[in-house]
Amino acid sequence: MKTVWAKTALLPNGWASNVRIDIDPNGRIGGVQSNANMVGTTTDMLLPAPVNVHSHAFQRAMAGLTERRGPNPSDSFWTWRQLMFQFLDRLTPEHIEAITALVQMEMLEAGYATNAEFHYLHHQPGGLPYDDIAETSARVAAAASRSGIGLCMLPVHYEFGGCDERTLTAGQVRFRNNLDRFQMLHDGAIAAISSLPEDTTHGVAPHSLRAVGIETLRSYSTHFPSGPIHMHLAEQVPEVDEVKAHWGARSVEWALDNMGLDARWCLIHCTQMTPDETVRLARSGAIAGLCPITESSLGDGIFDGVRWINAGGTIAVGSDSNIRIALSEELRTLDYSQRLRDGTRAALASTAMSTGRRTFEEVLQGGAQATQRKTGRLEVGYWADMLALDTDNENMWGRSHDTALDAWIFVGDDHLVQDVWSAGRHMVVGGEHIARREIIAAYKRTIDALKDAL
Repeated sequence: MKTVWAKTALLPNGWASNVRIDIDPNGRIGGVQSNANMVGTTTDMLLPAPVNVHSHAFQRAMAGLTERRGPNPSDSFWTWRQLMFQFLDRLTPEHIEAITALVQMEMLEAGYATNAEFHYLHHQPGGLPYDDIAETSARVAAAASRSGIGLCMLPVHYEFGGCDERTLTAGQVRFRNNLDRFQMLHDGAIAAISSLPEDTTHGVAPHSLRAVGIETLRSYSTHFPSGPIHMHLAEQVPEVDEVKAHWGARSVEWALDNMGLDARWCLIHCTQMTPDETVRLARSGAIAGLCPITESSLGDGIFDGVRWINAGGTIAVGSDSNIRIALSEELRTLDYSQRLRDGTRAALASTAMSTGRRTFEEVLQGGAQATQRKTGRLEVGYWADMLALDTDNENMWGRSHDTALDAWIFVGDDHLVQDVWSAGRHMVVGGEHIARREIIAAYKRTIDALKDAL
C-alpha cells in the first residue's frame, strides 16, 4: 500500500491530527488512522479532492479571445456563442486531445481529482461523422490517460436549434445526432473509455431543453436507465422565454413537471429561477451544477444559493468554458455573488461551519452524486481522491481547521495546492503536474495551429 500522512485532515466526523491514510493497490482508501506516527508521503493539510462537475474542454483554447466588443453594441452570451461556433470549426481530433489534456492537468493542479466532461463536439466540420462515430470521445479518454485524472464521460445529445425544432446552424452541425444515432455514439463513448482505470464512470447529457425534442426529453430516463444525467437549464433569460413561448411554462417549471427529475440529474447553471422554482428543484434531489467564473464571464446571472441550500438542495461546481480553472476561485465567486445580491456577509456559512467549510463540504457531496463516483470522503472504501494544502504559506500561517479552509478560499489561491491524488494516482507533486512539460508543449503546438481561428 501507498501511505500518506497529514498533520491535519478533514475526516467525515471533522478535523483530525496526525492522520495516516493507506491507499490500496486499486486506488481506494484502505485505512484511516488518527494520532498516527509520521510515515510515507507527508503533507500539511489533507482534504478530499472534489469533482469538476462541468467542462467543455475545447473552449479552453479560446480563453481570452472574446473580450473585445464586436459590431453588435449589445455583447452577450449569444454573441459569444457565435464566436465559439466559429472557433470550433477549426478543431481536429488531435487538437481536442491536446486541449483536453491541458484542461485536465490544470484541474488537477487546482485541486480537482475528477473531470466530468460534457462533451458535445462529436463530428467533422460540416457535420459528417468520423469513421469511428466516437472518435472525439476517444480523444477525451486519451487525454485522461495522459493526465491521470478521474473521468466521468458525458456524451452530449444535441439535435435541434430551438424549441421549435429548427435546423442547426453551420456552427452547430458538428454536435448533431438524432436519438438513434446518439445511442450509437453513446455506446461508442462507453467503449472508448473501457481501457481507462476502474474509477472511470459515464453518464449522458441532453444538452438543453432547446436542443432535444420534447417527447424525447420526457422519456430520457427511460432511454438511458443507468448513470447520471446532466443538462443545461435556465441559464439565460431568452432561453427561459423561448421555452415558455413554445411549451407553455418556464424552463425549470416545465422540467419539473415533465422529466421526472431526481437524484440522477445534475442541472447546470440554474441562474434564472424564481424563488418557488428554486425550492421545488432543490427538493427534487437533483444537483445544481454551478460554474460561477463562467457564469460571471457570460453574464448568466446569480444562482440563488442561500435559498437552495436552506431548502435542502445539493450543489457541485465546474469550470464550464474553462476561461479560468481555479477551484478556490469558483467557491469564492459563488459566495461573493450571494453577498452582492443580498447585501450580506458570510452568506453560505452555518452556525456549525464557516463559509469555506460548508461550501467545500457541499461540493464534495454534490460532485460525488453527480458522477456516481465513490468520492468526497477520506474513508475506507472510497477512492483516494485527495488534495494537500501548504499551510507554511504566509496566507495560511497560524490558521487551522475551518479558518484554514477560509484562508485558502478567500485569501490565498490554488498555488497553495501542493499535492493531488486521483484514485491513488499521485499526479500533482510540489504544486505541479508530473507531466506538465509534455502536456504544455502539445498544447502550445495546437495554439500555433489555431492562431488565426478568431
